[in-house]
Amino acid sequence: MKAGWTSKLILATVLGLMAPLAAADDAASARTIAGILNGLNHFPSDSDKAALMAIVNDASSSEAYKTVARAVHNIQHSATADDKAALEAIAGSDADDTAKALAEIVLGISHVPNDAAKARLAAML
Repeated sequence: MKAGWTSKLILATVLGLMAPLAAADDAASARTIAGILNGLNHFPSDSDKAALMAIVNDASSSEAYKTVARAVHNIQHSATADDKAALEAIAGSDADDTAKALAEIVLGISHVPNDAAKARLAAML
């Protein structure tokens, strides 16, 4: 019976330690995406695309940030139709406020982020 209690304590501890790590990864993803968007000019550079794909392929990044990163990776003057649908879903979801804000900013991009978007992005850096 003691082993069952110990196992539960260990599991609770591990899960408790993992949750902040996921949040930290999302915070890093948010800063990376915001930095790329802040300097965006028509489409992301090759190095920006590599950083975005690292987020997409990171198992610890949330699906919301992976989706935003993929959409930014695919920008050619603006988001693709498929990416816009995915971004709209994030904007209306229970994702965190930063992911929603990034999705909204990407949805509004036409060649470059507007001044209001750049102000929002600067606050995320």
